[in-house]
Amino acid sequence: MNRRNFFAGAATAVAATTVSRVSMAALPEPVTQASTATAPPLVPPNGRPYNPVVTLNGWTLPWRMNAGVKEFHLVAEPVVREMAPGFKVNMWGYNGQSPGPTIEVVEGDRVRIFVTNKLPEHTTVHWHGQRLPNGMDGVGGITQPHIPPGKTFVYEFTARRPGTFMYHPHADEMVQMAMGMMGFWVTHPKAEHPLIEKVDRDFCFLLGSFDVEPGSATPKVNTMTDFNIWSFNSRVFPAIDTLNVRRGDRVRIRAGNLTMINHPIHIHGHEFEVTGTDGGPVPRTARWPEVSVDVAVGQMRQMEFIADEEGDWALHCHKAHHTMGPMGHDVPTMIGVDHKGVAEKIKKLVPDYMVMGDKGMADMGEMEMPIPENTVPMMTGTGPFGSAEMGGMFTLLKVRRDQKPGDYRDPGWFKHPAGTVAREVSASGAPVAPRKTGTAPASPDSGSATVRKPSGHGAHNH
Repeated sequence: MNRRNFFAGAATAVAATTVSRVSMAALPEPVTQASTATAPPLVPPNGRPYNPVVTLNGWTLPWRMNAGVKEFHLVAEPVVREMAPGFKVNMWGYNGQSPGPTIEVVEGDRVRIFVTNKLPEHTTVHWHGQRLPNGMDGVGGITQPHIPPGKTFVYEFTARRPGTFMYHPHADEMVQMAMGMMGFWVTHPKAEHPLIEKVDRDFCFLLGSFDVEPGSATPKVNTMTDFNIWSFNSRVFPAIDTLNVRRGDRVRIRAGNLTMINHPIHIHGHEFEVTGTDGGPVPRTARWPEVSVDVAVGQMRQMEFIADEEGDWALHCHKAHHTMGPMGHDVPTMIGVDHKGVAEKIKKLVPDYMVMGDKGMADMGEMEMPIPENTVPMMTGTGPFGSAEMGGMFTLLKVRRDQKPGDYRDPGWFKHPAGTVAREVSASGAPVAPRKTGTAPASPDSGSATVRKPSGHGAHNH
């Protein structure tokens, strides 16, 4: 993607509510992005300056200036999102991805967003949490006509208050949001703000849930609560990028929830404060130290802290099933069941049968079981000490003293100082020599945990 090409125009018909004549000029060329990597922050080339955010496994949408108005072009369309290597899902999104690109503006900016509909049905866009004219609120049939397939509508308003917001359809929501139609919106303060601190690193992501049958590629849109794929920005561990910071950085993490379930987001090794919601910055007298915050359905939360402890710290949803992959819900609890003699008899009838779960499920993290194509294991990921036995809404906050300012590259695994790793001791308390774990090495260009790509066909819960 060449963002400089964004400033070229393209003549396209506009079907719109009443707007100014200047907005009926040639549309800005839509910019798309196919990469699932975390893009570097987009430093504003014009307009008011601001400190840009970093969208986890995502990017920020460029704009063009037109007579003092920031113009963006969103394209609602079917997309294919790679949620993990070898696991691709048919979704609906914006500009080539789900979630769509982050939109960044500054308090007081006049904003004009063209929305082209390439879906097979009508849609709208609701600007969640914004103060704007009622006719720009994006509720199909109530505040505006729906955007028919093949048509382009325009939304125009002033970004009136700074904060963390999102955008999503208000048309056939059950289907369109279940298919991944959502995006992040950040309005930066135009000047120093008494309740908004300057930070060194500013990350954002949306919490997502999908129900994708193992071996299939399209989410089941009628699911209400029993989802099997849990994601940060439509990526699952260990394919979620890490948050890489310098020791001593002031870090802000913005998370939004458009799933059907609340998510308690937990950060290891640090305390934080909730400094903002989609309603605005939290007064200082209402803040308190925390290590987990529940992000309810339809809410945004901003967490801020000083990253003063070096290491690879887990950042995840604290609902246990949300840090797992699919196919775990139908597995019976077999803990303590004696399989002696039974397993051999079953294998005579079912050669591929294996005992699973009689001592717990931890062994699944290292099992090379055949699973259907186009899915991910229930528990996966490999770290420097062995199997991580995780999945879904899980990643790492990597704090390093030698991470340069503005450098977001993965620094690799943390090198623990001698004597600072939990270790085995004998009955007398004497240290025991460490055992070889047989871990798989991380990929050479990343310090992230590795993932085994699915291969073959077979049942994951037999």
